[in-house]
Amino acid sequence: MLDITIPAYPPAPLVDQVDQYHGVAVPDPYRALEDLDTPETRAWVDAEVALTERFLAAIHERESIRRRLTELWNYERFGVPTRVGDQYVFAKNTGLQNQSVLFIAPSPGGDARVLIDPNGLSDDGTVALSGISFSDDGALLAYATSTSGSDWLTWRVRDVATGVDRSDEIRWSKFSGASWTLDGRGFYYSRYAAPDPVQAFKDENYNQTIYFHELGTPQDADPLVYARPDHPDWNLGATVTEDGRWLLINANHGTDPNNRVFVQELRDGSPVIELLPEADAAYDYVGNDGTTFYFKTTLGAPRGRVVKLDVHDRTPVEIVAQTGDLLESVALFGDTLVLEYLHDAHSAVRRYTLDGTALGEVALPGLGTASGFGGKRRATETFYAYASYTNPTSIYRFDPLAGTSSLVFAPAVGFDPAAYASEQVFYTSNDGTRVPMIVTSKKGVARDGTAPTILYGYGGFGISLTPAFSPALLVWLELGGIWAVPNLRGGGEYGEEWHLAGTKERKQNVFDDFIAAAEYLIAHEYTSTPKLAIFGGSNGGLLVGACMTQRPELFAAAIPAVGVLDMLRFQKFTIGWAWIADYGSSDEADGFAYLRAYSPLHNVVAGTHYPATMVETADHDDRVYPAHSFKFAAALQAAQGGPAPVLIRIETKAGHGAGKPTTKMIDEAADRYAFLIKVLGCSGAETTG
Repeated sequence: MLDITIPAYPPAPLVDQVDQYHGVAVPDPYRALEDLDTPETRAWVDAEVALTERFLAAIHERESIRRRLTELWNYERFGVPTRVGDQYVFAKNTGLQNQSVLFIAPSPGGDARVLIDPNGLSDDGTVALSGISFSDDGALLAYATSTSGSDWLTWRVRDVATGVDRSDEIRWSKFSGASWTLDGRGFYYSRYAAPDPVQAFKDENYNQTIYFHELGTPQDADPLVYARPDHPDWNLGATVTEDGRWLLINANHGTDPNNRVFVQELRDGSPVIELLPEADAAYDYVGNDGTTFYFKTTLGAPRGRVVKLDVHDRTPVEIVAQTGDLLESVALFGDTLVLEYLHDAHSAVRRYTLDGTALGEVALPGLGTASGFGGKRRATETFYAYASYTNPTSIYRFDPLAGTSSLVFAPAVGFDPAAYASEQVFYTSNDGTRVPMIVTSKKGVARDGTAPTILYGYGGFGISLTPAFSPALLVWLELGGIWAVPNLRGGGEYGEEWHLAGTKERKQNVFDDFIAAAEYLIAHEYTSTPKLAIFGGSNGGLLVGACMTQRPELFAAAIPAVGVLDMLRFQKFTIGWAWIADYGSSDEADGFAYLRAYSPLHNVVAGTHYPATMVETADHDDRVYPAHSFKFAAALQAAQGGPAPVLIRIETKAGHGAGKPTTKMIDEAADRYAFLIKVLGCSGAETTG
């Protein structure tokens, strides 16, 4: 037996809180932890941080893992270039910079100059560049920054030629881009009302509205363009068409993929036209020819198709029919459509003409993920990134008319990709559903049940998990570990039907798929229960929390990161209400019943032998409120009936994950692997550095 028992956990503040849900009394003894800044909560947080650090500091492999992570992370990497005017803009990181730097150059490989270096905006790299938008002529850049991982954005405007910021500053924007008028006079953006400063981190985000900012004027003078006070739970976004003629207004109800599209001709007195008012499908704008608009849609096609419709005749006309694969995105160059598909959770790219004639499939390097293909319709080139679990992200130039690719940049990482392999397997969930999973490991890892394994999943919001490269993953593989990623229902890998099969009262399907993946790995001797850890973040943190409370004996370790863990109150904080489209709500009787049945916080049972657990959260997470993790960790510590430790790792000056500096990502991965090495009983002997 490993000596990993925690002698005592910090006492959490307790209250005698009982809520009534549709005639059912539900205790909430850790409600006080929802108030993050009270002396009692701060004392508990400080004690938990100290306990976790003591535990991790005693693991001697922690520092060697950190050194190896730092070595592997230290390689030059590029983002996908974008043509802006007569120049190219791209992000680059020399290796260990906390934030990637935005460059501009006359060619993708030419002499570049710094356009924005976010590393100079803070001492510790916690200010991130979170959005960019160039005027049509490339002379001006609207850029957004966020601080300490918050979703709140501050927009500024930079003169591209001089690199000097103008006086413009936009605040209280969130979940928004900036879309310029064709003449560069200003841009449209989405924002919320300025919150009470004390509540800015916690308040629910309702009534998103669209404003126009004219350059050189104060934000207080920005005119309101569009608002829907009759629908405070609509998220509103604005896009100016490339020809400058139209403003498209996109309206979503929370995270529901089905949306509405309104258009307004950009001339005085023009009305807003409800082009697609029913929210009967997902509609993603592709481009337009005058009054004819092109959309990728799920209308009558849960895996996606391409249609066109006219402002004066709003009957959709099909251009590219649905196939057996999920249509992820569509780009339009001239009269050529470039379509990105998912085929069994890896990329396929195909070209069509605007009359729907197939032009063939684009050759890709292998079983991986291609992303990018952005740019103006008039562009004669575009760029994309390609990566897999064992191949770092390379950048390719693509000729959309000829359908040919050429390599622009391939990074040099200090490892041999040929020493590793990924295989795709298919397993059967408990109701007979066939689910794909990609398993990655170092070649030669024994199939005798002894390999430490991380099973990673998400399964929600129609989000697809596709192969991606990470230096952190390499370290786990070097340790002799296996990385397994199943494509669970609730995701988008097989279209909207696959997504809906893991929502609301069907959410248990997601957990069943994940549990079945674990059972498959054990049955086929990839690993065994004493060597199996489960990990996921956000909705994936919910996944881990639900599975570890439903099947605690199946796993040796669990890491629920920034998870949605209190399913009866998630809608009470920040943007949580928007997730009702996927989860349902405890405000409804039927929603309460199925949410209560799997809510991780409400299914912790005293005396149960839970797996070794490290809950992860961040003190500035204004997407999934940290109290989810606080309450779950406190409940789990009090209930733990076995010897396995229950810890909570609380990151400071960080949020839900976006914009996290490199140093924090390395520290986070080092702590995660050190914890797993300890609780899974691994030696860590293969770690170098």
